[in-house]
Amino acid sequence: MGIGNVLLGDEGVGVHVVKDLEKRTLPPHVDVLDGGTGGFHLLEYMQDYPAMMLIDATLDGKPAGTISVLRPKFSHEFPRTLSAHDIGLKDLVESAALLGSLPEITLYTVSVNPEQSLTMELSEEVRNAAGKVVEAIIGNTLENPLRLTT
Repeated sequence: MGIGNVLLGDEGVGVHVVKDLEKRTLPPHVDVLDGGTGGFHLLEYMQDYPAMMLIDATLDGKPAGTISVLRPKFSHEFPRTLSAHDIGLKDLVESAALLGSLPEITLYTVSVNPEQSLTMELSEEVRNAAGKVVEAIIGNTLENPLRLTT
């Protein structure tokens, strides 16, 4: 599931990754979802899948295009400053945990600069990172067929 606002340039990296994944041939056990800017409407996906990969931008102070892979189990284990939808994604994770339906999460974050202009294009650094995340996800889904969603 890619999270992000495509109108804010690099902040939309998660959605750009899933748009790329949609063009690929993936195993039948893999679903790809554009999660947009997040929110409680995504809770049903947290309840439906035992494992999930999330892709999102982060404002962590690292150079733009830095990729991190986390396996958070609680909302406080997510990066402290996810982008504009920070509270929504953390609330989503907390709600799924309270309902007893929190899937195993692999979170791919791509560091972005705090100032984002109104554009639908990714910067060169983040575009390169997005390609690496796509390849990592493809490798993960092909090597580990127990991952049921992307």
